[in-house]
Amino acid sequence: MKKHLVVMFLIIAACTQQPVKTTQNPNIKMVSTFDVALDMKSQKQLESEFDNYLNPKNLDTWMKHMSSKPHHVGSPWSKQNAEYAANKFKEWGYESAVETFEVLVPFPKIRKLSMVEPEKVELKLYEPAVEGDRSSEMTKDVLPGYNAFSADGNVTGDLVFVNYGLNEDYEELKRMGINVKGKIVIAKYGRSFRGIKPKIAYEQGAIGCIMYSDPKDDGYVVGDVYPIGPYRNEFGIQRGSVLDMPARPGDALTPGYAATKDAERLSIDEAPTIMKIPVMPISYADALPLLKAIKGPVAPDSWKGGLPITYHIGPGPAKVNLHLEFDWGLRTAYNPVGRMIGSVYPDEWIMRGNHHDGWGHGASDPISGMVSLMEEARAIGELTKTGWRPKRTLIYAGWDAEEPGLLGSTEWVEYNLADIRKKMIVYINTDGTGVGYLSMGGSHSLEKFVNEVIRDVQDPVHDVSLDTRLRSRMRVREYNSGNYEGIKESERADLRMYAMGAGSDYTAFLHHAGVPALNMAFGGESGGGAYHSLYDTYEYYKKFSDGNFVYGTTLSKVNGRLVLRLSEADILPFRFVNMVDNIGQFIKDNKKLYQVVQQSTEERNRLLDNEDFTISRNPKKTYLPPERLPQVPGFDFKPLDDAFARLTSNAWKYEDALFNFKKGSLSAEKKSEINALLKGVDQAFINIEGLPRRDWFKNMMYAPGYYTGYGVKTLPGIREGLEERQWDEVRKYIKEVSKALDRASVNINSASRILDEN
Repeated sequence: MKKHLVVMFLIIAACTQQPVKTTQNPNIKMVSTFDVALDMKSQKQLESEFDNYLNPKNLDTWMKHMSSKPHHVGSPWSKQNAEYAANKFKEWGYESAVETFEVLVPFPKIRKLSMVEPEKVELKLYEPAVEGDRSSEMTKDVLPGYNAFSADGNVTGDLVFVNYGLNEDYEELKRMGINVKGKIVIAKYGRSFRGIKPKIAYEQGAIGCIMYSDPKDDGYVVGDVYPIGPYRNEFGIQRGSVLDMPARPGDALTPGYAATKDAERLSIDEAPTIMKIPVMPISYADALPLLKAIKGPVAPDSWKGGLPITYHIGPGPAKVNLHLEFDWGLRTAYNPVGRMIGSVYPDEWIMRGNHHDGWGHGASDPISGMVSLMEEARAIGELTKTGWRPKRTLIYAGWDAEEPGLLGSTEWVEYNLADIRKKMIVYINTDGTGVGYLSMGGSHSLEKFVNEVIRDVQDPVHDVSLDTRLRSRMRVREYNSGNYEGIKESERADLRMYAMGAGSDYTAFLHHAGVPALNMAFGGESGGGAYHSLYDTYEYYKKFSDGNFVYGTTLSKVNGRLVLRLSEADILPFRFVNMVDNIGQFIKDNKKLYQVVQQSTEERNRLLDNEDFTISRNPKKTYLPPERLPQVPGFDFKPLDDAFARLTSNAWKYEDALFNFKKGSLSAEKKSEINALLKGVDQAFINIEGLPRRDWFKNMMYAPGYYTGYGVKTLPGIREGLEERQWDEVRKYIKEVSKALDRASVNINSASRILDEN
């Protein structure tokens, strides 16, 4: 009871107090974007008018229509939705068109999975309709549960349970003397991008991969299942792509260039991002008889799920036959794009995007985000009827073929790459959105700007700002974790944005083109059990998510303000003190990883010196393969530290120049010169050679992990060199990151000099 009272006190305190601690330089005062680049009175009036135009009923109407039929890429309703959005953009005053690409997307022809030993069981592999959900009864044109870009195959083998199917799980299997060569593995969904699981399984010698959602992670252990509650029921199947997106997203047959109608294409056999073994998702109802039939060692406690069985690892005696064949055809991806040309800076672009294709009816993912974007675009169109026009060009897009591998957005970026690098200021992404707290990720040059916006937007349910509500949750979490020391994240002057890996349509903009990007959504209080299943329907969303669309409308308010302030600012709102704070943390994390790699190598080799230890196969003892690891070399981080010190100094010089800047003192020519330099800071992080083993990814600050997929790796050239023990890569990318920081420093310093001269 005392603990609950303390938590309640913390929530109340968080909602009534402003943070007081800050990490800023006490000798330099920081000013808001309003103070520097905008007329506060007119901007506030503009945003108030924008809010007044927003109507949650529009989101409801559009979702009901757009999710009324399956709308995967290549389906008639996907084309209809694209044309529907494009016509809306035109109606609201945008120049509108549907831009198309021809992309490879396989559809299933044969899907069979059966247990052949110790008994014969033919698995059902289907999702029945549920009571009260009319959409779940409309199964015509619904793609069945499958993994796009699985290989064709008809394989039979002993079954091995591999937990989440990650590298550390195979290390555990190795310690137990179990390998999966020639076997079929079954893995739980979660902890990584799904495509990582069959990728690692193939590298380990497996001939097939089955994936399922365990009820401990996504089912009745978490809460009531659909249709009673929001969690995944026993028949729910998580569809999804297993394209090797951490190597390169986009069309598999046109690597690095746009998949236009007449593009030169690789053969399917030549395409490196297509999975090499057959892969299938199943429900936990179908997983149960398979897992129950596996024997061998009992799984470690951390591997055990929520099914009513003892989890064993195998191999066997359960043996399965997996038979998959696909129609490997080209599908037309339809991207509706609306443009409103800027009145002052027509060649400076601000872009918003959300995909419109989905697995099944796709109400939450992605239509909830798409209708929020559409209402935002509509309200901005209404503003133009008052005589206002945006200073910069605004572009609103609905991406197709996101689900199979970010195809629509990636091909659009590759087709327009030269113009994007020259003209695009910021790309702001949304995807599915729900109920709860604002999630914000992106380029850290935009962190202060985003924080200014979320202080000005109220939570639609609780009478506090989005900023205050986020801090309240953080304070409770910090209390529960026992974190009482140092400056807490909840007390930071600006809340930290998460660094972005991959998983949505910002990927090509941020990681390939070098455009500063954001990803915004609400969540944390919505159940996720319908994800990529037949049950992601309008009925489900109305019952268990943002049914009155107040959070979707609030997302429009947040992103609308970001767009309007970016459009109207005389000096773009990039700020670099927050950026260097985050980069400094990235450097610390990589140095800490280096120490861990050194220590773990020394410990492993010390254990291997003990012969009794290394040959032990006793399951109660740890087993290590008897090879010693080579000594970890020393690395010189001084070039990186020096470059970071220069970047930090220049970031604070820029703040000082902004503080002393007098509005109206810059000519239009000088404003454009400064803005070009500011826009170029994030592009300075691009290395045209790209990262090791995946040169499509060119950002030296962030990348999706090669073995995490969605999860980000910061300073990825250094980090993954350490993780993979590629010491030459570590040395190389210490230098490359240092050069990138210095390129950014030059731009920031040049912008400061222009401000100081005026």
